[in-house]
Amino acid sequence: MATARKLRILQVMRAPVGGLFRHVADLTRSLAADGHEIGIVVDSLANDAQTETRLAALEPFASLGIHRFAMPHVLGRGDLVTPLAVRRLVNKLNIDVLHGHGAKGGFYARLAKIGKRKPIAIYTPHGGVLHFSASSRSGQVFHLLERKLMAQTAAIIFESAFAKRTYSAVIEEPSCPSPVIHNGLNQDEFVPVPANDDAADFVFVGELRDLKGIHVLIDALAEVRRSDGTPATLVMAGDGPARAALATQIAKLKMQDRVELAGAQPARAMFARGRCAVVPSLAESLPYVVLEAAAAQLPVIATKVGGIPEIFGPTAASLIAAGDPLALREAMQGVLDDPRGAHIEMKTRLAHIAEAFSLERMAGDIAALYASLST
Repeated sequence: MATARKLRILQVMRAPVGGLFRHVADLTRSLAADGHEIGIVVDSLANDAQTETRLAALEPFASLGIHRFAMPHVLGRGDLVTPLAVRRLVNKLNIDVLHGHGAKGGFYARLAKIGKRKPIAIYTPHGGVLHFSASSRSGQVFHLLERKLMAQTAAIIFESAFAKRTYSAVIEEPSCPSPVIHNGLNQDEFVPVPANDDAADFVFVGELRDLKGIHVLIDALAEVRRSDGTPATLVMAGDGPARAALATQIAKLKMQDRVELAGAQPARAMFARGRCAVVPSLAESLPYVVLEAAAAQLPVIATKVGGIPEIFGPTAASLIAAGDPLALREAMQGVLDDPRGAHIEMKTRLAHIAEAFSLERMAGDIAALYASLST
Protein backbone atom coordinates (compact mmCIF):
# COMPACT_ATOMS: atom_id res chain seq x y z
CA MET A 1 0.00 0.00 0.00
CA ALA A 2 3.06 2.26 0.01
CA THR A 3 2.69 5.77 -1.42
CA ALA A 4 5.51 8.22 -2.17
CA ARG A 5 4.37 11.20 -0.11
CA LYS A 6 3.56 10.80 3.57
CA LEU A 7 0.52 12.83 4.62
CA ARG A 8 -0.81 14.37 7.82
CA ILE A 9 -4.41 13.19 8.03
CA LEU A 10 -7.23 14.10 10.43
CA GLN A 11 -10.11 11.62 10.66
CA VAL A 12 -13.31 13.28 11.96
CA MET A 13 -16.29 11.32 13.27
CA ARG A 14 -18.94 11.66 15.96
CA ALA A 15 -19.53 8.58 18.13
CA PRO A 16 -16.71 5.99 18.26
CA VAL A 17 -19.15 3.07 18.00
CA GLY A 18 -20.42 0.66 15.39
CA GLY A 19 -19.27 0.04 11.85
CA LEU A 20 -18.27 3.64 11.22
CA PHE A 21 -15.72 3.47 14.02
CA ARG A 22 -14.53 0.07 12.85
CA HIS A 23 -13.88 1.61 9.41
CA VAL A 24 -11.98 4.59 10.86
CA ALA A 25 -9.94 2.35 13.17
CA ASP A 26 -8.94 -0.03 10.38
CA LEU A 27 -8.08 2.87 8.08
CA THR A 28 -6.05 4.59 10.81
CA ARG A 29 -3.97 1.48 11.51
CA SER A 30 -3.33 0.83 7.82
CA LEU A 31 -2.37 4.43 7.04
CA ALA A 32 -0.09 4.61 10.07
CA ALA A 33 1.62 1.38 9.01
CA ASP A 34 2.30 3.04 5.65
CA GLY A 35 4.05 5.96 7.37
CA HIS A 36 1.27 8.57 7.38
CA GLU A 37 0.60 10.64 10.51
CA ILE A 38 -2.96 10.39 11.76
CA GLY A 39 -5.09 12.41 14.16
CA ILE A 40 -8.64 11.60 15.22
CA VAL A 41 -11.51 13.90 16.24
CA VAL A 42 -14.41 12.35 18.18
CA ASP A 43 -17.46 13.52 20.08
CA SER A 44 -17.05 14.36 23.76
CA LEU A 45 -20.74 13.69 24.43
CA ALA A 46 -21.49 10.18 23.10
CA ASN A 47 -19.96 6.82 23.97
CA ASP A 48 -20.80 3.31 25.06
CA ALA A 49 -19.25 0.82 27.47
CA GLN A 50 -16.35 0.09 25.11
CA THR A 51 -15.54 3.64 23.97
CA GLU A 52 -12.50 4.30 26.13
CA THR A 53 -11.05 0.86 25.44
CA ARG A 54 -11.46 1.34 21.69
CA LEU A 55 -9.87 4.78 21.68
CA ALA A 56 -7.00 3.69 23.92
CA ALA A 57 -6.24 0.87 21.49
CA LEU A 58 -5.95 3.43 18.66
CA GLU A 59 -3.61 5.81 20.47
CA PRO A 60 -0.39 4.12 19.29
CA PHE A 61 -1.48 4.67 15.67
CA ALA A 62 -2.73 8.25 16.12
CA SER A 63 0.56 10.13 16.28
CA LEU A 64 -1.31 13.45 15.91
CA GLY A 65 -3.51 12.68 18.92
CA ILE A 66 -7.14 11.93 19.70
CA HIS A 67 -9.16 15.12 20.20
CA ARG A 68 -12.66 15.50 21.67
CA PHE A 69 -15.21 18.17 20.86
CA ALA A 70 -18.96 18.43 21.47
CA MET A 71 -20.92 17.00 18.53
CA PRO A 72 -24.68 16.87 19.24
CA HIS A 73 -26.54 14.00 17.60
CA VAL A 74 -28.98 16.27 15.75
CA LEU A 75 -28.53 20.06 15.80
CA GLY A 76 -27.12 21.98 18.77
CA ARG A 77 -24.65 24.54 20.03
CA GLY A 78 -21.72 22.27 19.21
CA ASP A 79 -22.54 22.64 15.53
CA LEU A 80 -21.60 26.32 15.79
CA VAL A 81 -18.39 26.04 17.81
CA THR A 82 -16.92 22.65 16.90
CA PRO A 83 -16.14 23.46 13.23
CA LEU A 84 -14.10 26.43 14.46
CA ALA A 85 -12.29 24.20 16.96
CA VAL A 86 -11.54 21.67 14.23
CA ARG A 87 -10.28 24.49 12.00
CA ARG A 88 -7.87 25.66 14.72
CA LEU A 89 -6.68 22.08 15.16
CA VAL A 90 -6.09 21.76 11.42
CA ASN A 91 -3.88 24.85 11.49
CA LYS A 92 -2.00 23.70 14.59
CA LEU A 93 -1.29 20.23 13.18
CA ASN A 94 -0.62 21.37 9.60
CA ILE A 95 -3.11 18.85 8.20
CA ASP A 96 -3.00 17.76 4.54
CA VAL A 97 -6.21 15.69 4.46
CA LEU A 98 -9.43 16.18 6.45
CA HIS A 99 -11.58 13.06 6.19
CA GLY A 100 -15.07 13.38 7.67
CA HIS A 101 -17.03 10.19 8.41
CA GLY A 102 -20.81 10.14 8.85
CA ALA A 103 -23.14 13.14 8.62
CA LYS A 104 -21.64 15.16 11.47
CA GLY A 105 -18.02 14.24 10.75
CA GLY A 106 -18.55 15.19 7.12
CA PHE A 107 -20.08 18.55 8.02
CA TYR A 108 -17.35 19.50 10.47
CA ALA A 109 -14.54 18.49 8.11
CA ARG A 110 -15.91 20.56 5.24
CA LEU A 111 -16.95 23.54 7.36
CA ALA A 112 -13.41 23.62 8.76
CA LYS A 113 -12.10 23.69 5.17
CA ILE A 114 -14.05 26.77 4.01
CA GLY A 115 -11.78 29.49 2.63
CA LYS A 116 -8.61 27.39 2.90
CA ARG A 117 -6.59 25.98 0.00
CA LYS A 118 -5.16 23.32 2.29
CA PRO A 119 -6.19 20.76 3.50
CA ILE A 120 -8.37 18.83 1.09
CA ALA A 121 -11.68 17.63 2.55
CA ILE A 122 -12.86 14.06 1.90
CA TYR A 123 -16.26 12.78 3.00
CA THR A 124 -17.62 9.28 3.56
CA PRO A 125 -21.37 9.31 4.43
CA HIS A 126 -21.56 5.79 6.00
CA GLY A 127 -25.32 5.93 5.49
CA GLY A 128 -25.70 8.84 7.96
CA VAL A 129 -27.35 11.70 6.12
CA LEU A 130 -29.06 9.28 3.71
CA HIS A 131 -31.22 7.97 6.58
CA PHE A 132 -32.85 11.37 7.16
CA SER A 133 -36.24 11.72 5.48
CA ALA A 134 -36.45 14.57 2.98
CA SER A 135 -39.89 15.38 4.43
CA SER A 136 -38.58 15.96 7.95
CA ARG A 137 -37.21 19.26 9.19
CA SER A 138 -33.88 17.69 10.16
CA GLY A 139 -33.66 15.94 6.80
CA GLN A 140 -34.30 19.16 4.90
CA VAL A 141 -31.60 20.97 6.89
CA PHE A 142 -29.01 18.21 6.49
CA HIS A 143 -29.71 17.75 2.78
CA LEU A 144 -29.42 21.50 2.19
CA LEU A 145 -26.09 21.55 4.04
CA GLU A 146 -24.87 18.67 1.89
CA ARG A 147 -25.58 20.60 -1.29
CA LYS A 148 -24.03 23.79 0.05
CA LEU A 149 -20.85 21.99 1.15
CA MET A 150 -20.26 20.21 -2.16
CA ALA A 151 -17.94 23.05 -3.25
CA GLN A 152 -15.68 22.31 -0.26
CA THR A 153 -15.51 18.58 -1.00
CA ALA A 154 -12.52 17.15 -2.86
CA ALA A 155 -14.12 13.69 -3.04
CA ILE A 156 -16.96 11.63 -1.62
CA ILE A 157 -16.13 7.99 -0.91
CA PHE A 158 -19.13 5.66 -0.95
CA GLU A 159 -18.90 2.29 0.81
CA SER A 160 -21.48 0.81 -1.55
CA ALA A 161 -22.96 1.38 -4.98
CA PHE A 162 -26.31 1.62 -3.20
CA ALA A 163 -25.10 4.57 -1.11
CA LYS A 164 -23.86 6.37 -4.21
CA ARG A 165 -27.17 5.87 -6.03
CA THR A 166 -29.13 7.03 -3.00
CA TYR A 167 -26.99 10.12 -2.46
CA SER A 168 -27.42 11.11 -6.11
CA ALA A 169 -31.20 10.64 -5.90
CA VAL A 170 -31.79 12.24 -2.49
CA ILE A 171 -29.14 14.99 -2.39
CA GLU A 172 -27.65 15.55 -5.84
CA GLU A 173 -25.17 14.03 -8.26
CA PRO A 174 -21.71 14.64 -6.77
CA SER A 175 -19.70 17.22 -8.71
CA CYS A 176 -16.45 15.85 -7.24
CA PRO A 177 -14.80 12.44 -7.65
CA SER A 178 -17.05 9.83 -5.99
CA PRO A 179 -15.55 6.34 -6.05
CA VAL A 180 -17.18 3.28 -4.49
CA ILE A 181 -14.67 1.68 -2.11
CA HIS A 182 -16.13 -1.25 -0.22
CA ASN A 183 -15.26 -1.90 3.42
CA GLY A 184 -12.69 -4.65 3.90
CA LEU A 185 -11.63 -7.29 6.41
CA ASN A 186 -8.26 -8.48 7.71
CA GLN A 187 -7.13 -11.92 6.64
CA ASP A 188 -7.30 -13.19 10.23
CA GLU A 189 -11.03 -12.42 10.26
CA PHE A 190 -11.57 -15.26 7.80
CA VAL A 191 -10.62 -17.80 10.46
CA PRO A 192 -13.82 -19.72 11.35
CA VAL A 193 -15.42 -19.17 14.76
CA PRO A 194 -16.88 -22.46 16.00
CA ALA A 195 -20.03 -22.29 18.09
CA ASN A 196 -19.84 -22.91 21.82
CA ASP A 197 -21.55 -26.06 23.07
CA ASP A 198 -24.22 -23.92 24.75
CA ALA A 199 -24.56 -21.44 21.87
CA ALA A 200 -27.97 -19.93 21.14
CA ASP A 201 -29.65 -20.69 17.84
CA PHE A 202 -29.30 -17.09 16.67
CA VAL A 203 -27.08 -14.12 17.44
CA PHE A 204 -27.60 -10.40 16.80
CA VAL A 205 -24.71 -7.92 17.04
CA GLY A 206 -25.40 -4.21 16.64
CA GLU A 207 -26.78 -1.04 18.14
CA LEU A 208 -30.05 -1.42 20.00
CA ARG A 209 -32.09 1.08 18.06
CA ASP A 210 -35.26 0.82 16.01
CA LEU A 211 -33.45 1.21 12.66
CA LYS A 212 -31.68 -2.09 13.29
CA GLY A 213 -34.98 -4.00 13.17
CA ILE A 214 -34.60 -5.37 16.70
CA HIS A 215 -38.33 -5.31 17.49
CA VAL A 216 -39.09 -7.17 14.25
CA LEU A 217 -36.53 -9.78 15.28
CA ILE A 218 -38.22 -10.45 18.62
CA ASP A 219 -41.64 -10.73 16.98
CA ALA A 220 -40.21 -13.16 14.41
CA LEU A 221 -38.46 -15.32 17.01
CA ALA A 222 -41.65 -15.87 19.01
CA GLU A 223 -42.88 -18.76 16.82
CA VAL A 224 -39.55 -20.27 15.69
CA ARG A 225 -39.01 -23.85 16.90
CA ARG A 226 -36.17 -26.36 16.78
CA SER A 227 -36.65 -29.78 15.23
CA ASP A 228 -37.56 -31.23 18.64
CA GLY A 229 -40.29 -28.62 19.09
CA THR A 230 -38.50 -26.55 21.74
CA PRO A 231 -38.43 -22.75 21.29
CA ALA A 232 -35.44 -21.26 19.47
CA THR A 233 -33.09 -18.98 21.43
CA LEU A 234 -31.34 -15.70 20.71
CA VAL A 235 -28.46 -13.73 22.19
CA MET A 236 -28.25 -10.01 21.41
CA ALA A 237 -25.02 -8.02 21.80
CA GLY A 238 -25.11 -4.24 21.78
CA ASP A 239 -26.43 -1.21 23.54
CA GLY A 240 -28.41 1.82 22.53
CA PRO A 241 -31.47 4.01 23.00
CA ALA A 242 -34.01 1.22 22.39
CA ARG A 243 -32.66 -1.18 25.02
CA ALA A 244 -35.39 -0.43 27.58
CA ALA A 245 -38.18 -0.76 25.02
CA LEU A 246 -36.63 -4.00 23.78
CA ALA A 247 -36.51 -5.44 27.30
CA THR A 248 -40.17 -4.47 27.77
CA GLN A 249 -41.13 -6.20 24.52
CA ILE A 250 -39.28 -9.38 25.53
CA ALA A 251 -40.98 -9.40 28.93
CA LYS A 252 -44.41 -8.78 27.44
CA LEU A 253 -43.98 -11.81 25.16
CA LYS A 254 -42.64 -13.85 28.13
CA MET A 255 -39.42 -14.60 26.26
CA GLN A 256 -36.89 -13.70 28.97
CA ASP A 257 -35.66 -17.31 29.08
CA ARG A 258 -35.16 -17.35 25.30
CA VAL A 259 -33.49 -13.96 24.69
CA GLU A 260 -30.31 -12.78 26.39
CA LEU A 261 -29.29 -9.11 26.23
CA ALA A 262 -25.51 -9.38 26.56
CA GLY A 263 -24.65 -5.68 26.33
CA ALA A 264 -21.88 -4.24 24.15
CA GLN A 265 -19.46 -7.03 23.23
CA PRO A 266 -16.82 -7.70 20.54
CA ALA A 267 -18.42 -9.22 17.45
CA ARG A 268 -16.17 -12.28 17.04
CA ALA A 269 -16.61 -13.26 20.68
CA MET A 270 -20.37 -13.12 20.18
CA PHE A 271 -20.28 -15.20 17.00
CA ALA A 272 -19.20 -18.17 19.13
CA ARG A 273 -22.37 -17.72 21.17
CA GLY A 274 -24.80 -18.15 18.26
CA ARG A 275 -25.14 -20.63 15.39
CA CYS A 276 -26.62 -18.21 12.86
CA ALA A 277 -26.25 -14.42 12.65
CA VAL A 278 -29.36 -12.32 12.06
CA VAL A 279 -29.17 -8.77 10.64
CA PRO A 280 -32.80 -7.54 10.45
CA SER A 281 -31.96 -3.89 9.66
CA LEU A 282 -34.56 -1.53 8.23
CA ALA A 283 -31.81 0.54 6.57
CA GLU A 284 -28.04 0.16 6.11
CA SER A 285 -25.14 1.31 3.98
CA LEU A 286 -22.56 -1.50 3.98
CA PRO A 287 -22.68 -3.10 7.45
CA TYR A 288 -19.48 -4.63 8.77
CA VAL A 289 -21.38 -7.13 10.88
CA VAL A 290 -22.58 -8.96 7.75
CA LEU A 291 -19.01 -9.17 6.44
CA GLU A 292 -17.67 -10.22 9.83
CA ALA A 293 -20.26 -12.91 10.45
CA ALA A 294 -19.89 -14.33 6.95
CA ALA A 295 -16.08 -14.36 7.24
CA ALA A 296 -16.40 -16.13 10.61
CA GLN A 297 -18.32 -18.81 8.64
CA LEU A 298 -21.72 -18.35 10.23
CA PRO A 299 -24.90 -18.63 8.18
CA VAL A 300 -26.34 -15.12 7.90
CA ILE A 301 -29.97 -14.04 7.61
CA ALA A 302 -30.27 -10.42 6.47
CA THR A 303 -32.66 -7.94 4.94
CA LYS A 304 -32.48 -6.61 1.39
CA VAL A 305 -31.44 -3.08 2.28
CA GLY A 306 -28.53 -0.80 1.43
CA GLY A 307 -25.39 -2.48 0.18
CA ILE A 308 -26.16 -5.87 1.73
CA PRO A 309 -26.95 -7.38 -1.72
CA GLU A 310 -23.42 -6.37 -2.76
CA ILE A 311 -22.03 -8.37 0.17
CA PHE A 312 -24.30 -11.37 -0.43
CA GLY A 313 -23.34 -11.42 -4.12
CA PRO A 314 -24.33 -14.81 -5.57
CA THR A 315 -26.49 -15.56 -2.52
CA ALA A 316 -28.53 -12.32 -2.66
CA ALA A 317 -31.71 -14.21 -3.58
CA SER A 318 -31.99 -15.34 0.07
CA LEU A 319 -32.29 -11.78 1.40
CA ILE A 320 -35.66 -10.90 2.90
CA ALA A 321 -37.82 -7.77 2.98
CA ALA A 322 -37.12 -5.34 5.83
CA GLY A 323 -39.75 -4.86 8.53
CA ASP A 324 -41.52 -8.16 7.77
CA PRO A 325 -41.60 -10.43 10.85
CA LEU A 326 -43.27 -13.26 8.93
CA ALA A 327 -40.53 -13.33 6.26
CA LEU A 328 -37.89 -13.18 8.97
CA ARG A 329 -39.54 -15.99 10.94
CA GLU A 330 -39.65 -18.18 7.83
CA ALA A 331 -35.96 -17.53 7.11
CA MET A 332 -34.99 -18.34 10.71
CA GLN A 333 -37.10 -21.49 10.70
CA GLY A 334 -35.54 -22.45 7.36
CA VAL A 335 -32.03 -22.38 8.81
CA LEU A 336 -33.09 -24.63 11.70
CA ASP A 337 -34.96 -27.00 9.38
CA ASP A 338 -32.16 -27.24 6.76
CA PRO A 339 -28.76 -26.62 8.38
CA ARG A 340 -26.94 -28.34 5.49
CA GLY A 341 -28.49 -25.94 2.96
CA ALA A 342 -27.55 -23.00 5.18
CA HIS A 343 -23.95 -24.28 5.34
CA ILE A 344 -23.68 -24.61 1.56
CA GLU A 345 -24.99 -21.07 1.08
CA MET A 346 -22.53 -19.80 3.71
CA LYS A 347 -19.59 -21.32 1.79
CA THR A 348 -20.69 -19.69 -1.46
CA ARG A 349 -20.99 -16.30 0.25
CA LEU A 350 -17.63 -16.74 1.97
CA ALA A 351 -15.82 -17.21 -1.34
CA HIS A 352 -17.38 -14.03 -2.74
CA ILE A 353 -16.44 -11.93 0.30
CA ALA A 354 -12.88 -13.27 0.51
CA GLU A 355 -12.29 -12.15 -3.06
CA ALA A 356 -14.01 -8.75 -3.03
CA PHE A 357 -13.78 -7.31 0.51
CA SER A 358 -10.19 -7.04 1.79
CA LEU A 359 -8.78 -4.39 4.12
CA GLU A 360 -5.61 -4.14 2.03
CA ARG A 361 -7.62 -3.14 -1.04
CA MET A 362 -9.86 -0.74 0.90
CA ALA A 363 -7.03 1.13 2.61
CA GLY A 364 -4.87 1.10 -0.50
CA ASP A 365 -7.60 2.63 -2.65
CA ILE A 366 -8.31 5.36 -0.07
CA ALA A 367 -4.61 6.17 0.36
CA ALA A 368 -4.22 6.38 -3.43
CA LEU A 369 -7.18 8.79 -3.58
CA TYR A 370 -5.64 10.99 -0.87
CA ALA A 371 -2.36 11.09 -2.76
CA SER A 372 -3.94 11.92 -6.11
CA LEU A 373 -5.90 14.85 -4.66
CA SER A 374 -3.12 16.20 -2.43
CA THR A 375 -0.59 16.89 -5.19
